[in-house]
Amino acid sequence: MDRRNEIVKVSVVGILANLVLVAFKAAVGLVTGSIAVILDAVNNLSDALSSVITIVGTKLAGRAPDKKHPYGYGRIENVSSVTIAVIVLLAGLTSFKESVEKILHPEAANYTVVSLTIIAAAVAVKLLLGRYVKGKGQQLHSDSLIASGSDALFDAAISVSTLVAAAVSLIWHVSIEGWLGAVIAAVIVKSGVEILLESLGAIIGQRVDSELSVKLKEYVTGFEAVRGAYDLILNHYGPERVIGSVHVELPDEMTAREIHTLTRRIAQGVYEKFGIVLTVGIYASNTGSDAAAIREKAMEIAASYPEFRQLHGFYLEPEKKRGSFDLILDFGCDAAAIRDEIRQKMTALYPDYTFDVVLDSDFSD
Repeated sequence: MDRRNEIVKVSVVGILANLVLVAFKAAVGLVTGSIAVILDAVNNLSDALSSVITIVGTKLAGRAPDKKHPYGYGRIENVSSVTIAVIVLLAGLTSFKESVEKILHPEAANYTVVSLTIIAAAVAVKLLLGRYVKGKGQQLHSDSLIASGSDALFDAAISVSTLVAAAVSLIWHVSIEGWLGAVIAAVIVKSGVEILLESLGAIIGQRVDSELSVKLKEYVTGFEAVRGAYDLILNHYGPERVIGSVHVELPDEMTAREIHTLTRRIAQGVYEKFGIVLTVGIYASNTGSDAAAIREKAMEIAASYPEFRQLHGFYLEPEKKRGSFDLILDFGCDAAAIRDEIRQKMTALYPDYTFDVVLDSDFSD
């Protein structure tokens, strides 16, 4: 299955369905004088435009890597999502303005059996469309499709609210169209903000998914001689291209030939199992020395700080009287001061040694 062709097919279905809904809802809104129905039609039009942008973004993101962009163009899908978010926000703000005017200057809507039947049919269409698009988005790992599908499902709920407003108008002759329109506008704005934040988060760079991090590290540590896996970093260049790195802890008695063979096997295995291009670095782990006791003391001292998260990469060079390790602390704390305190305490316990303590970042679980 070609992912990009599938996204285009699903988007085309969304465009056609939304254009049909736009035509019917706009007609109903104009005939009945319902601002809520008209705004719902506007929302459907923005949904159709979003699908067009999804298609264009998917096509551009599928371009092969070149010398200027060796990581490919996959992140254009994220840019497309940002564009969709802006469109949704503009639609929501415009809708809110119209709704306020309707609240200040209310006009009774004139609903008919035909118009209500069309709105009810639109609810069914949006439910089916939403489930289809969202399901395909999850299957294809497309944030744009997932957002469109979720929006369609919520549109169905909004249309149900329109039916409720119509019932109120017919039974009690009370107009709540403006207020309902304001609620719809607020929902549209909220949806736009959520899409925008999610898309910007993907562009800025987010923490590695916890479940993926655990599974990948478990796989790596399953290789013989690997004593630990640390510093997992993954960079997404679109849904289909992930490049990263990890450090593995290996016995210091291994030869360069053995390390070369092992790290190649790890990288190849990770690519085959997870589809991730991974660079494997190494930490040496002491064999045949008293390093274990000193390492335990370093762990004990570091763990006494509430901000402590992890200590790894510990290595002792007895002949040079030098030790080193990496330290991970909470974001937002005075990491440099805590590092210096830990180093001073280690030096006080082992005055013959010099300790190099490197502050590492908490990239993954």
